[in-house]
Amino acid sequence: MERLNAFLESVSGVLWTPVMLILLLGTGMYLTLGLRLLPLRKLGYGFRMLWAGIRPGAQKGEGEITPFGALMTSLSATIGTGNIAGVGTAIHLGGPGAVFWMWVTALVGMATKYSEAVLAVRYREVDSRSMHVGGPMYYIKNGLGPRWQWLGVAFALFGLIAAFGIGNTVQSNSVADSMNQALGVPQWATGAVIAMVAFAVIVGGIGRIARVAEALVPVMGLIYVAGALVILAFNLPDIPQGVARIFTDAFSGTAAVGGFAGAGVVAAVQFGVARGLFSNEAGLGSAPMAHAAAQTTDPVRQGVVGMLGTFIDTILVCTMTALVIVTTGAWDSGETGAGLTTMAFNKGLPGPGDFVVAFGLIVFAFTTTLTWAYYGERCVEFLVGVKPLKAFRLIWVAGILVGSVASLELIWNLADITLALMAFPNLLALLLLSPVVMRISREYFLREEEGTAR
Repeated sequence: MERLNAFLESVSGVLWTPVMLILLLGTGMYLTLGLRLLPLRKLGYGFRMLWAGIRPGAQKGEGEITPFGALMTSLSATIGTGNIAGVGTAIHLGGPGAVFWMWVTALVGMATKYSEAVLAVRYREVDSRSMHVGGPMYYIKNGLGPRWQWLGVAFALFGLIAAFGIGNTVQSNSVADSMNQALGVPQWATGAVIAMVAFAVIVGGIGRIARVAEALVPVMGLIYVAGALVILAFNLPDIPQGVARIFTDAFSGTAAVGGFAGAGVVAAVQFGVARGLFSNEAGLGSAPMAHAAAQTTDPVRQGVVGMLGTFIDTILVCTMTALVIVTTGAWDSGETGAGLTTMAFNKGLPGPGDFVVAFGLIVFAFTTTLTWAYYGERCVEFLVGVKPLKAFRLIWVAGILVGSVASLELIWNLADITLALMAFPNLLALLLLSPVVMRISREYFLREEEGTAR
């Protein structure tokens, strides 16, 4: 087992090299420029489209869930570990300057998420149950043609394996471990509760998953951000200095201080970009599977809603975490990951701060499990059809229970590898289909100017 873990770690190290980060970042930059900064220019329009279709029945077009429901579903898979533990890890390894590179990643990642959502709706299908299904495997097959279908199969296979790692066993394990340490609850008991509640949700399909996400994600997100804002209000005089440190350290590195070992510019870039991409998943191809089910009359309408996921996840929530860590002075303590974020919140808001972070991790881990169950179903359906979906749900629930009590070093390594392998076919498809995205985007906004857009 140790040899297998060592091998998987080496493979993961090869895949998640700066080459992968450059590919993800470069694709986002290419799409941003090709779209003439559309995600930045149309940010306000995206929020208007989001609010316009927030109520069931308010949005015209085919699909199973509202645009808001699709966004909350995709956000439920991204807001969580990356925003809480990922930011702490980035700052610990790359210094405060890593936060600047997380912002850069998010700004270009908005174009990636926009393109993913546009293509997901453009090339989605209606399955034998009359449900709208889509995602990278479908826009590879229907956009690039039958001879590329093998690439779609590869994406679905990697996505299915990744789902049982990052979206299932890892999440239940983190919640069970937190409950055991905080309250002494046996890990198997926590796993059993999560498994039962998760099953009750996922058997209702994307509609029920979206309704749960619509209820939990905004509430928990607001609680987390509100806690951060209270801390920042208490540390108001330190905010300008903290922001200045983020910008200066991004280009000069961070000297060793306190319990911080020091980091150069390369470390700031590497860990800022890596943690930013881990947080918002732009380019990995997961979110478009949720956006494909949205009620919409035009792919571009869902595209501008989809890109908000990256903005909310990284520009808003990750920034709150980062500013709390920097302004409270916890960043140079030597702590890392979720421990650093917890320390910063507890330092800024003794008592409630611990609860906000711990409760946030539990809620977000649970919603991540729900959304990745849906992503896993879409991969299974693409590979072998709808008949095995009931069996898949039972296996998924069993995975939650096993994950709550298992040692997951091997699962973590396998999840890292398959997440990287998901990105390759998705990024290739985005680049090859980028002329389609750019063309229909121009046509849509031209119709908007003429007042003829649907």
